[in-house]
Amino acid sequence: MENILNQIVLHKKKEVAAQKKLLTYNKLLSLNRTRDFYSLKKALERKESNGIIAEFKRRSPSKGWIHEFAKPIEIIPEYQKAGANACSILTDKHFFGGILDDIKSVADSINIPILRKDFIIDEYQILEASIAGADVILLIAACLGPERCFQLAEYASKSGLEVLLEVHNEFELNCLNDSVTLVGVNNRNLKTFHTSINTSIELSEKIPQQFLKISESGISDPEDIIRLRSYGYSGFLIGESFMKTQNAGIACKEFVEHLNQYKHED
Repeated sequence: MENILNQIVLHKKKEVAAQKKLLTYNKLLSLNRTRDFYSLKKALERKESNGIIAEFKRRSPSKGWIHEFAKPIEIIPEYQKAGANACSILTDKHFFGGILDDIKSVADSINIPILRKDFIIDEYQILEASIAGADVILLIAACLGPERCFQLAEYASKSGLEVLLEVHNEFELNCLNDSVTLVGVNNRNLKTFHTSINTSIELSEKIPQQFLKISESGISDPEDIIRLRSYGYSGFLIGESFMKTQNAGIACKEFVEHLNQYKHED
């Protein structure tokens, strides 16, 4: 996976360079955002929050196509109706089958926070995200390092976007900075592809208190969320469990209902 990560970043550099030729940074600056901003941090901090960030993705490097012909406008509003507190949209085309227009197509149809999930390596992508209607951007510590994480997070913060920093281990926590709003622990091992929520549990006490904690990947049961909450997690990014079904919206609805039953029993 580490080798794949390097391949993704190399491809992303070429992709961004090509996009800048099609639409220059100055021309991009002239475009206006039409959607209001929605705070993911505030959404997850609400007392009634279930913490679910429902993800839209068509494929992944490890699993191949999950839902090749899925359309955001048919799924993401259903995520909101199902009770998800936010949505995550994969916009990487080459490896994940997504495009930036996936955000644009639903931005004015929902009023929950949108996370642009991509391999952000350039300020240009952050500006793209804001104009498209995203409220949060993902920065992956393993791709960037501390200095670049700081530069991109600061730019995003000044642009009015929240920043979710994704880490896989304790070492990557050195990429944290004051412009980061949320910390996401990816439970997928970069070398083996194996996922375990124990990764989130092991890192929970290492993450400074000022950062809201989100657990990502490998969450397939409401019991996982109940357990992770006891370790201080407020957000739970779930994608594949929903997207691999025939109807992702119904899958999300059923998950929320089961989770609410657990909460009621508690």
